[in-house]
Amino acid sequence: MPKDSDKTPEKKPKVLDLIETPKKPSRRERQREEASQVKTVDDAKREALDLFAEEKKPKVRKTSQSGKTILPTISKLLSEEEAPAKAPEPEPAPAPAPVVAAPEPAPVAQEEIDDPKLVVIKPPILVSELAARLGLKPFQVMADLIKLSVFVAPNQPIDPEVAAKVCEVHGFRFEREKREKGGGVHKVEEVIKEPEAPKVEPEDQLKLRPPIVTIMGHVDHGKTTLLDKFRNARVAAGEAGGITQHVGAYQIVHEGHPITFLDTPGHAIFSDMRARGADITDIVVIVVAANDGIMPQTLEAIKHAKAANKTTIVAITKIDLPSANILRVKTQLAENGLQTTDFGGDTEFAEVSAFTGEGMNTLLELIALQAEVLELKSNPKGNARAAVIEARIVPGRGASATVIVESGTLKVGAPFICGPFYGKVKGMFNDRGEAIKQAPPGMPVEVIGFDELPNVGDHLSEMKNEREAKALAVERQETQRRQRLTPQHRARMEDLYAMVNEGGGKAQLKLILKCDVQGSVEAIKKAVLAIESKKVECVFITSAAGPITESDIQYAGSTDAIVLGFNVKVEGKAVKAAKAEDVQIKLYSIVYELIDQVREAMLGLLDPLTREKIIGHAEVRQVFKLSRGRAAGSYVTDGKIHRKAHARVIRGGIPVFDGRMSTLRRFTEEVEEVKNAYECGIRLGEFNEYQEGDVIECYTLEKIAQTL
Repeated sequence: MPKDSDKTPEKKPKVLDLIETPKKPSRRERQREEASQVKTVDDAKREALDLFAEEKKPKVRKTSQSGKTILPTISKLLSEEEAPAKAPEPEPAPAPAPVVAAPEPAPVAQEEIDDPKLVVIKPPILVSELAARLGLKPFQVMADLIKLSVFVAPNQPIDPEVAAKVCEVHGFRFEREKREKGGGVHKVEEVIKEPEAPKVEPEDQLKLRPPIVTIMGHVDHGKTTLLDKFRNARVAAGEAGGITQHVGAYQIVHEGHPITFLDTPGHAIFSDMRARGADITDIVVIVVAANDGIMPQTLEAIKHAKAANKTTIVAITKIDLPSANILRVKTQLAENGLQTTDFGGDTEFAEVSAFTGEGMNTLLELIALQAEVLELKSNPKGNARAAVIEARIVPGRGASATVIVESGTLKVGAPFICGPFYGKVKGMFNDRGEAIKQAPPGMPVEVIGFDELPNVGDHLSEMKNEREAKALAVERQETQRRQRLTPQHRARMEDLYAMVNEGGGKAQLKLILKCDVQGSVEAIKKAVLAIESKKVECVFITSAAGPITESDIQYAGSTDAIVLGFNVKVEGKAVKAAKAEDVQIKLYSIVYELIDQVREAMLGLLDPLTREKIIGHAEVRQVFKLSRGRAAGSYVTDGKIHRKAHARVIRGGIPVFDGRMSTLRRFTEEVEEVKNAYECGIRLGEFNEYQEGDVIECYTLEKIAQTL
């Protein structure tokens, strides 16, 4: 037993050696260990760096209950003791990004990474992002911002200057993110330009196009009737008063060759339309009536044709009338620079009658011959360009314009730019009202699909896509808006003094003009503004094409304007609004009636002039004292003295009283008037200081209408 008990304690330490704490080192071992732990400066630096590395090392797994370190099994411990003989295998590191694909970081970016006190954020700088970079909560950063009088939410941006102040409070430096040259996020602004018409087209792509012929001349000389005969239509019958007031575009076919005609108004106010027609056209046909000869608008048409340097043909119309004098017309043409071929000149002419049809074929042959000589060619495959000759609002279709294709082929669905507006061709109609898919050069068509009503005279150009067309339109509209917002001339004190000395400014007649087409708007507006007056001026509040709407009436009511309508209708709501707002609406179908009534309205704004008319004089011979004041016993020297007239007392050539006559008597009777060479008693108002020898001048006030 004693031997067994002695053996048992010897085996027990061998089993518990693995789990019991190790034996304490001896004194000598402790001294060696302390000597090895003496730290140098380099060791201190190394330990300081190791502190950061140790924070990234995985922590030792602990139990959830006690938090003590769990030792592995004995077999693992034994294997770990033998492990130092072997070199530990390095853990596979994540594959680094390829150096070739990624650009080298900028030197500034490397400094930013190395400096822990540097905060770099790309604008916009959000409060929450700044707080995360500073290691703070958003509410802490918001508290700092409140001290700086900046009140924002966590998801709202702040200025870089404010962010720099917040960083400075917490011991950080702030910098905006810097980019390498060319590495910014800003888009390169795309420059969009309208396609320009090529100066030289390839010869192999040029093809003959129809000639564009403009009919010009004086009003009522038979221009539209001439076209009616060509088209077998009755356009003139549909015009108010038989006068063309729009630009019409038509196309006929003569011996298999199409010819495009433009019919321009002959009235005086449509000068711009005639000038525009002369610019677009290839051949100008001057229409002169054989019974009237050359008239003012005929001379103007000749001037426009010469200024545009266009081929001119003279059509002498109404030769079937008994009063026709063709020889006189040719003589007048020669006097104005158009010498006909039979007079030895180079101007072709044709004697025609639209009523009987005489000479019509001759005129068409002359036009076809001149077109053949001119060799009019265009490229149908190029970029489509067209000239706007008329524009209007069509109910159910919106803004539409009559255009003549100058080059290229205009197709349905093509995006375009026209002046400051853009659009997409939604539909096209020829001069007979038929829907077509494409329009070759020289063809007049009505285009639907404008964003806004275009200006007459602008050019329609096809664009690559609708996006570019819209961007270019926005740019042009912005340019126009800036021009309108440019500071105008301000009134100066000297100007105000001058206005006071002249008796005030001009009276204003405010107008709102609505017409059926844009061309009429321009012509009427120009004619009204051309009315010369030093006392009254016309101001157009708005002028546009389309029917008179309720908004027009409300605008007129707020600006005290008169609404003028030319060949337009008044909407039902507008009629009710006009009665409620007491707005005057004037509708016209003949242009010169509108101009005349505007002139009369301008005269109506002028107050009539008041002038004195002397009707008689009386000399004071004796002064009578009455119970109530005094009376002047007078003798009428000339004219007459009327009881209801005005009178003044003149003493020594200077008036001393002016007023109404209160009493006029012959002896004791009240009378209405006293004629020359008669005596009478006169009292003027409350005047009592009569003296013998005073002259009483009697006069009346007349109102005379002013002139412009």
